[in-house]
Amino acid sequence: MVLIRSGYGVDGSWEFALGTPHPRLRPGVLSYRGVRLAMDRPRRRLETPVGAATLLLGFDQPVRISRAGRAPDTLVSVYCGPTTTPAVGEHGGRLSGVEVMLAPWAAFTLFGTPQYELANRTVDPDVRPHSLDRRVGELAGALAALPSWEERFRLLDEVFTRWSQAGTPCSGRVVRAWAELVRTGGVIPVRRLAEEVGWSVRQLENRFREQIGLGPKAAARVLRLQRARRLLAAGHGQAETAAACGYYDQAHLSGEFKAMTGCTPREFTTARRLPITAAPPGDRMDGEATSLVLTSGTPGRSADFSKTDRLA
Repeated sequence: MVLIRSGYGVDGSWEFALGTPHPRLRPGVLSYRGVRLAMDRPRRRLETPVGAATLLLGFDQPVRISRAGRAPDTLVSVYCGPTTTPAVGEHGGRLSGVEVMLAPWAAFTLFGTPQYELANRTVDPDVRPHSLDRRVGELAGALAALPSWEERFRLLDEVFTRWSQAGTPCSGRVVRAWAELVRTGGVIPVRRLAEEVGWSVRQLENRFREQIGLGPKAAARVLRLQRARRLLAAGHGQAETAAACGYYDQAHLSGEFKAMTGCTPREFTTARRLPITAAPPGDRMDGEATSLVLTSGTPGRSADFSKTDRLA
């Protein structure tokens, strides 16, 4: 079943199609999201770290992605591995494609690339030296030629099934450790996590770097932040959220939030509650608070938008 959300506003039209991957692909392939935007002006969006890898299979229009400390990338299809830093994405107002969310270990199996090579960066899936798989561009073209989201998601099921069966097997212990990190929202100590899967801490760290992209401690930071954003967006206070997510105190939460999103918890939650005059933010993960729409100004080399952008 595909859920389609669409609408029109003073700035143009938008459509999001949400699809669930076939059960044989779960829990590695998390979700499909079709996107079609026809806006009359450029659109900019802040993307915060999430506990997943993102593959955007673009149909034609490019996206410009800026990350602190790196030159901007302009890409049609995009792969972003696990990251602890925010990014700003911008396009000219028209965008179409399918966004696939993957458990990081599933991306390792599908593409066979050590994930530490792709962590904290954005890459074109088809361009060396960090290409994932030359088949990605062909898949994006095949998706664009299909007439409906249902058919596109069905093709993704078929292709990812073939790729996963032929791909590099992921360690079952990594999958178990990742599932436990996700289940606990990143609060389980790394030493205890290693003991539960029967590895030393060093073994766990090495396998996580290879098959997740981040070490277990960094991955836990991302998952704690993800849960904190979700609680804050649902109306919970900062002190309550800090306690629930394993932060030492509210100041610790605020410092981590600023470092990993470019804004304070108050700025983020306030912006999420502002009226939307154009298309909604289009969060990468349904039910999660992952994105903010930015208006006016241009992205600088820093992801701290508070001095250069107005949130909307």
